[in-house]
This record gives sequence, structure tokens and C-alpha cells, in this order.
Amino acid sequence: MDSVSKCNIFIPFYSRTGVTEQLALAVAEGAESAGAEVRLRRAREFLPKETMALVPGWAEAAAAMNERYPAPSTDDAEWADGIIFGTPTRFGNMAAELKAFIDGFGRLWAEGRLNGRAGSAFASTATQHGGNEATLLSMYVPMAHLGLIIVPPGYADPAMLAGGTPYGATAISENRATPPGPADLAAARFQGRRVAEVATVLRLLR
Repeated sequence: MDSVSKCNIFIPFYSRTGVTEQLALAVAEGAESAGAEVRLRRAREFLPKETMALVPGWAEAAAAMNERYPAPSTDDAEWADGIIFGTPTRFGNMAAELKAFIDGFGRLWAEGRLNGRAGSAFASTATQHGGNEATLLSMYVPMAHLGLIIVPPGYADPAMLAGGTPYGATAISENRATPPGPADLAAARFQGRRVAEVATVLRLLR
């Protein structure tokens, strides 16, 4: 892919135990395999330290991941030809940390800065039937408001028949921070590649 057609993919995600982080890395790998330049960014906590202290290891894991990834910014979103949001499931919806970042897109929405760019989402949950698909579908709503062209992975690759959902890549941590399995990661890599390919075409139309 030459420099003219090379696309930029922004992956803002939130992860507490590292499960969603592993999906994000696989999505990034897939996008890079399609020739994209990728920015991985982790949304930051805003809950009181006292609340975080109630969950063993939360603060330590957050500090370690924040060392690995910068915080996401609206500049990252404007830079991107495609945005792939990642989150753990919180009561069938996205984590508040990621939602707070998206809620800061008011200027981008008002100025139409993201119109016509690719958008997609991936998620993880602690338990089977714990809300992965509901979370992914709920994330389509702000994407539509922002004018993103929603790009689900569908069943456009055999990897999707073994892992993930047609709405986005997923993982189940079984309440033990179990890492995504090979099928989960394969689905995530395909999603990253598919979004990058679509984003490249959309870039040429803008």
C-alpha cells in the first residue's frame, strides 16, 4: 500500500485486567497487516482512588497500562481514517471511561469532522451471555451520531465462524481475567484488517 492510500487507524480502548487490551493489540495487528498506521490509546480512570482500591490489582494494572499507552485525544480522532473502539462490558453497555472520552467529541460532531470515516467496536465480558453483543450494538449509536460509516466484521472471513460476533470481536474472561483465546484473537485481527481496508477506500472518497 503506497503512502497516498495508506490509512490511519485509531484504537481507543479501556481495559482493567488486560483482556480488552489483548483484543486491542490483535485488532491493531490486523490493521497493520493491511498497511495501516495505528494509534493505540487507553482511556483513563476518573473514579476515586478509594473506589479503585476496593478491587485488588486495579490501580496497579491501570498504572502499568498507562505506561504502555498514552491517553486518547480528539486530535487522534481527527487524525484517523477509521476508529475502532474497545471496551469491557459494564451492565450491557460500554465502560464509563470510554464513554467519557466519546462524550468529549462535541466539537468534532458540531463541525462534522468525523463524517464519512470508518467506525467499529470490540468488547469483552466476564461471563458467557454477559452483554457483549448488547454492548457492541449500543456503541453503534454514538458512531451514527458522529457520522461514522459503521463497519462490522460480519461473517466475511472464516475466523468469524469460530470466534467473535458479526457485530465485533469479543472475549469472555470467565471472571478470572482469562486471556482471549486463539479464535477470539483471529476474529479481532480480521476486524482490524477489514476496517483498515474499508477506511482506505473511504479516505479516497473524502
